[in-house]
Amino acid sequence: MKVLISAGPTREKIDIIRFISNRSTGKMGYALAAVAAELDWEVVLVSGPVSLTVPDNVRLIKVESAAEMAKAVCAEAPVADLVIMAAAVADFTPIQSYDYKIKKTSGNLTIELEATEDILFTLGQNKPEGQVLVGFAAESENLIANAQGKMRRKNLDWIAANDISKAHSGFASDSNAVTLLSKDGKKIEISMDSKKNIAKKIIEIIR
Repeated sequence: MKVLISAGPTREKIDIIRFISNRSTGKMGYALAAVAAELDWEVVLVSGPVSLTVPDNVRLIKVESAAEMAKAVCAEAPVADLVIMAAAVADFTPIQSYDYKIKKTSGNLTIELEATEDILFTLGQNKPEGQVLVGFAAESENLIANAQGKMRRKNLDWIAANDISKAHSGFASDSNAVTLLSKDGKKIEISMDSKKNIAKKIIEIIR
């Protein structure tokens, strides 16, 4: 079983010291990679910048930007039996970045952004026969409706939806609670637990 997992945030460069990012710590993706490796599956983990220990028997590909993550993921995906996109990839990146520190001035600074590649959409459009594609939907409102819409638009087999407005759930937390939805109508509630245990339940259901 060949498994590809993405984890963590991306960083979109503004200048030599500043970037746009998000609160993802990579804990959910790393937990999924650890569980998959414990099953003796061949695991590739594409990770944005995080402060986590790489699980044993996992091949790590480090990336920083959304463009780098897209390149790495799309290179590995064609030979994967299972792809789980748990990374929080930036939706926008600065059109122009600088290799020096932008100095503070008395006026305002305007940064023009452009959309990054929708990696999950690309994977869904190019999914090999037999591959299982899993996405995550971190939502603050209309959890199920938004997750189902994302699953349809991006041609996913499963999506794990989590309400990031709830305490101890989602980004920067050691615990999580998700609703696992399938393209054929399954809806499975996975109650609050450690991210490692949540990962075990997700893998057990979709394998």
